Amino acid sequence: MHEQTYHMTTESDFHTVFELSMPIRWGDMDAFGHVNNTVYFRFMEQVRISWFERIGIAGGNGEGQGPVIVNASMEFLKQLHYPGDVIGRMSVARPGRSSFDTRFELFRADAPGVLYARGAAKIVWIDYAAAKSVPIPDMLRQTIETGAPVAL
Repeated sequence: MHEQTYHMTTESDFHTVFELSMPIRWGDMDAFGHVNNTVYFRFMEQVRISWFERIGIAGGNGEGQGPVIVNASMEFLKQLHYPGDVIGRMSVARPGRSSFDTRFELFRADAPGVLYARGAAKIVWIDYAAAKSVPIPDMLRQTIETGAPVAL
């Protein structure tokens, strides 16, 4: 009988790799006068894409492979309001064969100690043509495992 072990990702497995400041736009607000919940996901997406750009994988690796999001979640802790700037902080966990977990925290620039939301997304490295997961490239694996925090 073959026994399979699974690694549960814990808080200590994550380390911060990127931080980005983004403006809250007037059009981000909804009819209730606060930033719409979908915009929080856009902030999380922008932080992730900016990190991808910084490490050179935003358009994939040039070999028909790249990242896809297989799930994303957000915990809304406080309402954001216009005007202001949001600071998005991204952390990554130790990667598996073809995927890695990311976490996000959203703060206001004028209230850096106040957490407004936290989110998560699982990223899988896939072969786009084959539509299946493939091993994370060594360059990306090394960046995830040893990457020092980067800020724009």
